[in-house]
Amino acid sequence: QVQLVESGGGLVQAGGSLRLSCAASGLTFANRAMGWFRQAPGKERERIAYISWSGGNTYYADSVKGRFTISRDNAKNTLYLQMNSLKAEDTAVYYCAASSTRWSNTGYDYWGQGTQVTVSS
Repeated sequence: QVQLVESGGGLVQAGGSLRLSCAASGLTFANRAMGWFRQAPGKERERIAYISWSGGNTYYADSVKGRFTISRDNAKNTLYLQMNSLKAEDTAVYYCAASSTRWSNTGYDYWGQGTQVTVSS
């Protein structure tokens, strides 16, 4: 079955960095666009980054633009999110998701279980 497993979350001080990974199995990773989402307590889930199947196209929410970088290694079936200059408001559970197509930034049909990121101020 399809599995998306996030790792790399944790506790970090404001201004610090973390790199999240998402290991995919059970699907043809290279044929799917991928995304990172986050959800803070009491808030709606927010789409924060997207990458097309080849890595040639990316998208970032304004809230993370210039600080976060999404990337992928299709040979390793792994998605990454490099997070720099972290702020307290970045505290959330972070999820990776697999799109239904190579390009879609809306039709996500598989989700990971999430990894907690906590930024202390």
